[in-house]
Amino acid sequence: MGYTLKLSGRIDISNAAETEKELMSEIDAHGTDRPDIDASELTYISSAGLRVLMKIRKRFSQSLAITEVSEGVYDILSTTGFTELFDVKKRLRELSVEGCEVIGKGFYGTVYRLDEETIVKVYEPGCSVDIIENEQQKAKTAFVKGIPTAISYDMVRVGDSYGAVYELFRSETLNDIIIKHPEQADDIIGKYVAFIRQIHSLRAYGVALPTASGRFWHYLEFMKDEIGDEMHDRLKKMISALPYDDKFIHGDLQMKNVMMCDGEMMLIDMDTMSKGQPIFDLQALYVTYMQFLEDDPGNSMAFLGITSEMSRHIWNRVIRLYLGSEDEAIIRKAEDKIRILAYVRFLYIILSSDLKGTDLGRLRIKHAKEGLADLCSRVSDLAL
Repeated sequence: MGYTLKLSGRIDISNAAETEKELMSEIDAHGTDRPDIDASELTYISSAGLRVLMKIRKRFSQSLAITEVSEGVYDILSTTGFTELFDVKKRLRELSVEGCEVIGKGFYGTVYRLDEETIVKVYEPGCSVDIIENEQQKAKTAFVKGIPTAISYDMVRVGDSYGAVYELFRSETLNDIIIKHPEQADDIIGKYVAFIRQIHSLRAYGVALPTASGRFWHYLEFMKDEIGDEMHDRLKKMISALPYDDKFIHGDLQMKNVMMCDGEMMLIDMDTMSKGQPIFDLQALYVTYMQFLEDDPGNSMAFLGITSEMSRHIWNRVIRLYLGSEDEAIIRKAEDKIRILAYVRFLYIILSSDLKGTDLGRLRIKHAKEGLADLCSRVSDLAL
């Protein structure tokens, strides 16, 4: 288990020896455990202090993290090459989102508009810097491969949480546009589906991303006791039988995660990005626009700010335009396959949250299990 070594004040020739003795004593007390070094209260470090850091580093085979480093101390570490020897992270500037408009909410955090030009994604308390940096890396990877996506230019502190700041000039989500201009819904949905198809036309060949199918195997393992061995094994077999594909999968392509930025569409909230078959993106849209309505018709107004009728209309237009068909038999067949994955993800969402203990949660679990049983009795594969 890790622990933290705290550096404070000035460390120079006058106190380096004493500081070394105190730090080494704490390291000895923790055996082979690897520490993180907190420099939030460190105001200055001289060459004598740097030698103490080098002695600490030699005790461990892996690079150590030095966090909350001030601008002045960072300059010293950078100039002397210590940023190559340690994982050095600067002290983050503080930012408040009080009174800011919420424009989206994902699995790991909430997106706020700071002003006309910038937004910030505030991660849930407990989310580490590693999670944020992982999402930032995914966004950069997608951008390089040709996917229009917002890239964070700054990491900040928001209360007890971390945040990532993005510059999105004159931007608003497609969801907000539909709320303001419902008469333009069909035109917006048409452009939205074209954007989704553009994303799915790009391949993540050679890109280090998790597979969407692997994420669903995790869901199934989590809910195995709830759905039983037979259903678990059948669903895993169906997912495993899907032909391999390496298309980019966003994971939560709802309209709240698509920004219209100066006339161009752009993705945000990249933490669920993976690679696989497009059905893994379509299931997430079904969950957002249809599944949450099943036992709570008011959910779309509460969560999306749109009526249940508009929510259903969005899904019905999306699936028809994506498949390029108005044939009801083709649509129903595809929708049944999409719904299987949607039920799996929906069950995971409910079972892994506090919702499972509520009356609505129990009703949703019951209906999702019944839906899966019905669909699995008549659907043999998930290939669209």
